[in-house]
Amino acid sequence: MASDLTALGDWLAVPSVVCLWIAVLLRAPGALRLPQQRGLWLAVATAAAAMTLNLPDVIAYATRDADYAHAVSLVRNLIGVFSAGAVLYFVASATRGRTLQLAAWMGTVAWLTTLLVLDMAVPVHGPHTIPPHGDPVPSLAYWLFLITAHLLANVTCVSLCGRYSRRTGSRGLAAGLRLFGLGTALAGAFWFVYLLKALFGSTWAMPALPLLMNLHGLLRAAAILVPTLFTLRRTTTDIATAWRLWPLWHDLVQAVPHVALTKPRAGRVVELLWPPVPRNLLVYRKVIETRDAILILGEYVAPGVPELARSHVSVSGIPEQRRTAAALACVLKEARQAKLAGLPGRPGGSAEWELPAAMQTSADGGGVEDEARFLVDVAQAYGSPAATGFTPEPLNS
Repeated sequence: MASDLTALGDWLAVPSVVCLWIAVLLRAPGALRLPQQRGLWLAVATAAAAMTLNLPDVIAYATRDADYAHAVSLVRNLIGVFSAGAVLYFVASATRGRTLQLAAWMGTVAWLTTLLVLDMAVPVHGPHTIPPHGDPVPSLAYWLFLITAHLLANVTCVSLCGRYSRRTGSRGLAAGLRLFGLGTALAGAFWFVYLLKALFGSTWAMPALPLLMNLHGLLRAAAILVPTLFTLRRTTTDIATAWRLWPLWHDLVQAVPHVALTKPRAGRVVELLWPPVPRNLLVYRKVIETRDAILILGEYVAPGVPELARSHVSVSGIPEQRRTAAALACVLKEARQAKLAGLPGRPGGSAEWELPAAMQTSADGGGVEDEARFLVDVAQAYGSPAATGFTPEPLNS
């Protein structure tokens, strides 16, 4: 069982490091742009560097030369302490305490300096380790100081992540904090096992150390990728919504071209690949322009048409929850044809004409999400046989 845990942990070493570096590179632009993300990004980047130096192949290469072996282990430990300091800086940034941020960096510098002094105070030695038998290398004091730095940072970070993940109203932030806190807790368990070994020679949990450290890497990578994943999800949803709205929007803008902020592209694919507005505003503009076109086409709705449309969709087998959208689609086809035919509009529109409830909320200053969903239903109904088969007589009177 112990050997299986070690084998699984060793197998995860490379995937964990690769995931960490991918996450670090993907989040670098945002971290460099937003100061509140720098501490978290720096903690993960330095952890990735330390774990890279702990890969079996790197260790095997370093141990070919005794001097390199010592240098790699020392640098790995120093980077690890710097990562712990970055975690404390992230904690200080989250609590908006400038004094705590300054203390985190000053403490990190002091800790790094002390580790270097403790390393140099010992005669020439090999890689840093706590062997099964004999004294720790380079010294017990060095290892206790190193372990204390990690445990202090990890315990503080886990406490903060747990507290703020319950308080925030953002699902993305809460998920990121929980993942980062869980990864940090595993790192804390890793160093606690080392503390037991350093103080009491306890080795029963040592086989689990590779698994703890590499799971910690995967969780931290996932934590800083949460904003990217939420952005990707939102972008994918917006693209799907814009794609489905396009036929309705295109037909209405063709009839009422002045509602469009920019000149429409040649087709749906071009519109999505090369949007005429910032991509994050594409759905918003489609919804606003579609609603404006609908309001203007209301002047071309002939008396009796809305009621005829409602009757038409009620006998067309359309589910109750979709009938409002289907009826609006039928009315819009008739109003668009009247506008394109050059028939005069009636200022004020028909007394029977009014915006559906899902569109009134947005028109009054609310969000556009409900309106976008409703207009997607309208767009779907707009191309359906029920809408194309709606031909009230007379068309306008």
